[in-house]
Amino acid sequence: MMGKARVIVTGGSGKAGQWILKHFVENEYEVINLDVKAPAEPICRTIITDLNDLGQVHNALSAFSSGNRQEVAGIVHFAAIPQAYTHTNDVCFRNNVMSTYNILEAAANLGIKKVVLASSESSYGICFASEFMEPQYVPIDEAHPQLPEDSYGLSKVVNEVTAQAFHRRTGMQVISFRLGNILVPENYAELKANFDNTEARLRILWSYIDARDVASACLKAIEVDGLGAEALIIAADDSSSNRLTRDLVAQYLPGVKDIRSSLEGRTSLISNAKAKKLLDWEPKFHLMEQS
Repeated sequence: MMGKARVIVTGGSGKAGQWILKHFVENEYEVINLDVKAPAEPICRTIITDLNDLGQVHNALSAFSSGNRQEVAGIVHFAAIPQAYTHTNDVCFRNNVMSTYNILEAAANLGIKKVVLASSESSYGICFASEFMEPQYVPIDEAHPQLPEDSYGLSKVVNEVTAQAFHRRTGMQVISFRLGNILVPENYAELKANFDNTEARLRILWSYIDARDVASACLKAIEVDGLGAEALIIAADDSSSNRLTRDLVAQYLPGVKDIRSSLEGRTSLISNAKAKKLLDWEPKFHLMEQS
């Protein structure tokens, strides 16, 4: 391939997106950001794009795909309404589902062979349930049932099914990242200052992932070949609590009897083993090492 490979990132102006842009730039990719606003730091070229408009998406992507389509190594799609109940249910669902469909449709039409999607731990249904529901087993892995009742979690489940459909149609590789709670460096001090409020992070099972580790996983998912349509949990090895994981389970998840690992130390209750295996990826940023 002549020159730098191109990667299209959507939502690159957001919390995790800015770290994704930086990581690809640092690894000598030509990066184009599609978003409704430019990032605070001018990391790369940004094209203001309404991803709910298929014409705009197609136009933005085709500008960098025509002539030599292989120049586009892939798309990392992180633009979305990032959580439940900040918008009305229908707006959240429509935005997250249609923007993802449009990215995949345009990619398929233009022969772009790889897409990474931002799915979520919320797809399991625990995070935004009206009444707290315990997981069926721990650590949760990709086989655990996805049982959302909110439109945000539902949108993520639909997007994973949509990814499978596009893979069947075109052979496109689509990796859906079920992301833990994303933290950036400035989040750590406040989190540690609130360690005593253990229950505050119960709904996410004390999961987290550093945005820099998200970025490295995105790069791995673009560079790996032959995975088809896969959902992968992207979470840290450890929890976001200073307490032992066994103690958290005993106190807050007393109904969970199916415990599938030894839960040593502060190990995560959301397993990243599949991502490590398929992507040859390792999270490098750990809570207790951050200031």
